Amino acid sequence: MVRITTTGSELEGFELVEPAASIRLLLPSDDTGDLVIPEWNGNEFLLPGGQRPVIRTFTPRRFHPDAHELDIDIVLHEGGAASAWAEQARPGDPVAVSGPGRGYRLDRAAGSYLLAGDETAIPAIGQLLEEIPAAVEVRVVIEIAHPQARIDLPDHPAAHIVWVERDSGTSPGAALIEALRDTPIARGTRIWVAGEAGSLVQVRRLLFEERALPRSDATVRGYWKHGR
Repeated sequence: MVRITTTGSELEGFELVEPAASIRLLLPSDDTGDLVIPEWNGNEFLLPGGQRPVIRTFTPRRFHPDAHELDIDIVLHEGGAASAWAEQARPGDPVAVSGPGRGYRLDRAAGSYLLAGDETAIPAIGQLLEEIPAAVEVRVVIEIAHPQARIDLPDHPAAHIVWVERDSGTSPGAALIEALRDTPIARGTRIWVAGEAGSLVQVRRLLFEERALPRSDATVRGYWKHGR
């Protein structure tokens, strides 16, 4: 994972109200390196030549309003347009930011939380740990594909954090699902899960069918799709 910091006077007025919100990054053209702002045709954003721009959605990790700086953590992996850009980005390179979108509204009366996901969920989990009251018990389960993805998370005095490594050759989310099967979840626990969209079908089945937990207590978000 690499942290990209975007900066500029254009960030004046940008505000993060809720944790686990989303932003979209418009990346420069692979061919020219120029940043061209697309136009909305009523259905999608298109560049002047009719091509689709390269736009990816991320969790904004932290915003520094006085400095007009927005930190974004990006998972590095083969074949990803944003990953390739992040590895090569240098100070002064252009990028456009759109957002933020709606985040997660904490229930500050909840007695416990369960936060779970893969590498793409780590920035949002970090924000949630910073926002959940110190006296509230938090269980965190994170699936990673490589030991180097295990990074320091914000301190929370009542957090119990479990990292599970996914074996090569297994489907994304498989290790997370098995870990969640072994995780005690008390009634009334507020649940937040994000990761690979296909695996979350099984996560929902585990939570709502096998565990019979109320759907209103859980937020389950697909952040990416395997093979795309």
